[in-house]
Amino acid sequence: MKILFVLEHYYPYIGGAERLFRELTIALVQQGYSVSVITTLHDSSLPSFEEDRGVSIYRVRCWNRYLFTLLSLPRIFHLARHSDLIHTTTYSAALPAWIVGRWLNKKVVVTFHEVWAKLWFKLPFISWWQKNLFYYYEQLILRCRFHRYVAVSKYTQHCLTQAGVPSGRLFQIYNGLAYESFRPYLCEPPTVFTYTYLGRLGISKGLDLLLPAAKQFSSKYPTTRLQLILPKTPSSFYQRIRRLIRELELEDHIKLFHNLSRVELYQTICQSSCVVIPSYSEGFCFAAAETMALGVPIISSQQGALQEVVSGRYIAMKNLTSSALQEALIKARQGEWDEIELQQFPLERSVGKYMEMYESL
Repeated sequence: MKILFVLEHYYPYIGGAERLFRELTIALVQQGYSVSVITTLHDSSLPSFEEDRGVSIYRVRCWNRYLFTLLSLPRIFHLARHSDLIHTTTYSAALPAWIVGRWLNKKVVVTFHEVWAKLWFKLPFISWWQKNLFYYYEQLILRCRFHRYVAVSKYTQHCLTQAGVPSGRLFQIYNGLAYESFRPYLCEPPTVFTYTYLGRLGISKGLDLLLPAAKQFSSKYPTTRLQLILPKTPSSFYQRIRRLIRELELEDHIKLFHNLSRVELYQTICQSSCVVIPSYSEGFCFAAAETMALGVPIISSQQGALQEVVSGRYIAMKNLTSSALQEALIKARQGEWDEIELQQFPLERSVGKYMEMYESL
């Protein structure tokens, strides 16, 4: 079977969705599938075409990721003619994939990581007109009739059902992790309480809550440290976070990390007292699943799918405020963790369910 993936971002871009699709595409190639990916050329140093472990990657040059919706169409038309199936994801990639699928009579699968609906109007870092634009674009995608919808959690499945997606077209498949990759690492928390944030620069990730909480927390406990593992893109967002750090006078409290390898990332997490996930919403959250696999406790907002993904040792924020996050940090420093049975999300099970769905089409 020949599958064409149309994705806004793909490896080496940092993010949970990008992690999912790289591992899925490589696993499919290993199972004998022919896999091509159309994505953005988000970094000018990357080639416009390359082979990565059997996956053919075509990158579309566009200075703004939202232009991918239009500029990707010629390449999708060309490659989709020779494909059996198109697999896409929200947001910017879904519409051109659906258009080409309708035009060429190709079946299209869409993976929904989250459905934000009215949450768009509560998120920080974006203007009023952007909130409206993103809200109505999401509503447009929800009204496109795809052949299959994949929800990466039960929470996202519920949101899609509420949005009117037919249950017969809806599959719930958790994102998967290769747990053997975590075995070489040992959790070694430092003597100085060190809490870590990792992930992409997203408007829903709660950085507007974390940094003020860090200011309050560091005032009470000046020897503590915050580690921020962030990409430098989008550059405007990154500079905004740097300005906020300076305004809050947190330069001495925070250590910044960029472009860590997978080994360096896991080593840094293992050398943390805990990982903080103060998100407004999560469709799955690879950061939580990886942290749990490494045996490091989590402070969680418990929003969205975090309630079903977070396990092991954790502390739940009482609400989505900086003061609630500060309270959780104080409890973590004192070792007052809650604990539930640890759960896993094996990559093999995830890939197997995707293959079942493809064959059903």
